[in-house]
Amino acid sequence: MRGLHTMTDLTLQEIDWILAEAEAFSKGMSWRPLNQLFVANLFFEPSTRTKMSFEVAERKLGLEILSFDGETSSVQKGETLYDTAKTLESIGANVLVIRHPQNEYYEEIKSKLEIPVINAGDGCGQHPTQSLLDLLTIKQEFGTFQGLRVVICGDLRHSRVARSNAEILTRLGANVMISGPKEWMEGFGSHYRYISMDTAAEKSDVMMLLRIQNERHQQNNELTNELYHSRFGLTVEREARMQKHAIIMHPAPVNRGVEIASELVESRRSRIFKQMQNGVYVRMAVLKRALEQIQ
Repeated sequence: MRGLHTMTDLTLQEIDWILAEAEAFSKGMSWRPLNQLFVANLFFEPSTRTKMSFEVAERKLGLEILSFDGETSSVQKGETLYDTAKTLESIGANVLVIRHPQNEYYEEIKSKLEIPVINAGDGCGQHPTQSLLDLLTIKQEFGTFQGLRVVICGDLRHSRVARSNAEILTRLGANVMISGPKEWMEGFGSHYRYISMDTAAEKSDVMMLLRIQNERHQQNNELTNELYHSRFGLTVEREARMQKHAIIMHPAPVNRGVEIASELVESRRSRIFKQMQNGVYVRMAVLKRALEQIQ
């Protein structure tokens, strides 16, 4: 089964293949399964971009989508994730797309199911399709990852995007650095060089900003939005010192005026909406990879 749980599941050759397929979809390539196939999107956490992006990708591939609402499902009666997944497999789902607040939720179910599971984000763990769409966006811009200076800035401790991207970008030859509040660098500080936000603005080829996940922080966080923006955000003044070719990325949703000045969200350097557009093509490629084996 060609599911996708983490970026470490993929070889560099497989990543190249997925990015090439996604690029082809972006240029108009079409592909549809030979038979009627069903997909279920199980989102146990709020999501706009990832959920809608998967749904658009699935419709473009001609898949039948099984609707699922955690608020009205048997999950409310205490049904486990495995029992929900096994039920959907039993009634005909051919692939499951799952977002869940538990880290590595897929470890509990992947060996017990006969259908592929695509991880749409697990707790503070991994977000492989977001990582792939980020890679596609960077590759379209620079044509290579080798030697690029990528600075990941912000709430790294809680970021599955940072965790997926730091590892794979390093494997691909990029020079990954980190910035933001030092107390939010847990799990990263010993592996990646820390630099100030001022240095990050001046040195980076790719400025990868992260959303502050307020829902995962303690309530007594004393770092106000204004203080964060001045110390660790991409201000208009810092953007003016960026290299001419440097780009800005953010997985969104954006806290305007906090991680990034509001007027920079749609600036010439921003690739934030390009990332969203690429998300559809990457997810089409990942779904195609999963479904080709079961036809």
